[in-house]
Amino acid sequence: MTEETKAVKSEQTRALIVETALRLFRERGYEATTMRAIAKEAGVSVGNAYYYFGSKEELIQAYYDELQDEHLKACEAVLATERDFAPRLLGVLKARVDTMVPYHAFAGKFFKFAAEPTSPLNPFSAESGPARDSAVAIYRQVVDGSTLKIDPEFRAELPELLWLYSMGIVLYWVHDGSPGCRKTYLLVERTVPLVNRMVSMSRLPGFKSVTRELVSIIRDVRD
Repeated sequence: MTEETKAVKSEQTRALIVETALRLFRERGYEATTMRAIAKEAGVSVGNAYYYFGSKEELIQAYYDELQDEHLKACEAVLATERDFAPRLLGVLKARVDTMVPYHAFAGKFFKFAAEPTSPLNPFSAESGPARDSAVAIYRQVVDGSTLKIDPEFRAELPELLWLYSMGIVLYWVHDGSPGCRKTYLLVERTVPLVNRMVSMSRLPGFKSVTRELVSIIRDVRD
């Protein structure tokens, strides 16, 4: 077996374990699903499962990473064609919901673990750092590739603020029981124009001091 063949087989095994884990999490719940059960359902040894993932938490981080990759691919078209800030943000947020919808049933069962402040599954945790950084990077593309003209300091902080805004959308989506998450899409469509208006107003003389104070608060809280 060539090294290339081994690498392909290894990636297939890894993907199978993630897919199996997500299915079992949906069916049995996150807490009740063990690594042994995941290995058995995937048709691999327990040792092999632990070779790829040291814990269930690492499996969820892999899910975060895959979801982030899917989101980035779904954003490519709008980021390549639109230059106005609002359509770029709208397209990216709709793509975010599009990539999450297939996992809606799982999200409700999983959310209570992800919401725990000390959990490595929390989107604000150190373990979630790579996925979080990738998400913020998408919103940096939204800002940097647009024709938006705002204060440079505010511009530097805006991608993280947009990511926090998107997390609010995600939280609403988790609890959205409407068919096809219709209300989440409506929330995106109705709030993006407001965000665009507030961001645009930040460059007006009367709002510059407010914007600078906001930047100061963000930096102090982050530090």
